Formats: sequence, C-alpha cells, structure tokens
Amino acid sequence: MPLLLIAGLVILDQITKALIVAHVARIEFGGPIIEVFGDVVRVIHVRNLGIAFSIGRDWAPLVRRIAFVVLPLFVVAGLGYYYVTSRELTGFQRWALAAIIAGGAGNLIDRIFRPDGVVDWIDVKFYGILGMDRWPTFNVADASVVVGGILLVLGVIIESRSAAVGSDGA
Repeated sequence: MPLLLIAGLVILDQITKALIVAHVARIEFGGPIIEVFGDVVRVIHVRNLGIAFSIGRDWAPLVRRIAFVVLPLFVVAGLGYYYVTSRELTGFQRWALAAIIAGGAGNLIDRIFRPDGVVDWIDVKFYGILGMDRWPTFNVADASVVVGGILLVLGVIIESRSAAVGSDGA
C-alpha cells in the first residue's frame, strides 16, 4: 500500500504543478497572488533553480545538473532500494519513507523536464519566526519530503523506545 502513496503523491504533485503552470502567471512576470486564507496562505507561481531555500540557484548549469539531478537520482534510487529490501522498517516507517521517495521523485521530474526550475506555488505567512515574514514558497513534493522525514524520525524514536522497554521487561 505505501507504494500507492508514492504514485499518488507524485501524480498529485505533477497535476498541481501543471495547473499552476497553465493557469497562474509567474510572479516575476507580473503574475497574481491568489489569497486562499487571507494573507496566511497564498497561491503564487515561482520557479526554483536551486534546492531548498533556493540554495544553489546561481551555480553554473552543469554544477546544478550534477548536484540537483544526478545526486538526488542516486538518493531516491537508494531509498527505493532500501525500502524494497529492508526487513527492519516497520509499517509506519515504510509509509514515511514512501512520502520522502515520492517528494524526491516529484521534484526530480521538474528538474529533468522543466529547464526553468521546479514549480513552487504554496506561499505561507511565517509571522517573523526565524526572521522570515513568509516561509519560502514550496509545493506538494516539498511537503511530502518534510512530513515524511518528520514521521520517519518519530517512527525511529518510537520504535527504539519500544525496543528498549521490551528489552528491559525481558
């Protein structure tokens, strides 16, 4: 079943990006800001040539291609291999890892097939936390990686505590 999550999240990510590309002009070209929940959540259309927080967007194209396509391709493939072959993962951890793989694959598709960058479109107010008025714009794939990563860490912590309690009681 977690494999269906991978397919579903990749499809959702690509459909939402296609809708943004088709119907919302890029913000840097005068595109609109569409308020969803007032100023808290907005839909905009931006492109990111870098990775998280636009890191590396000004790097040479060949360096970006290696750093943001080739290396992530190996990481996603490695995670997929681990997912398929590991007997150590709990069901919960498999779901979390599936979300990470889906997010990585969704953004890889953009990096391979969209030369002008990954489509980001969710814009959230951050109320000055960490000195940011707004969180960097993101997409479904980004959210999948973050939520999956948090859940995976929680799953590992819970499993290690359960194992520790189980070994104490033996």
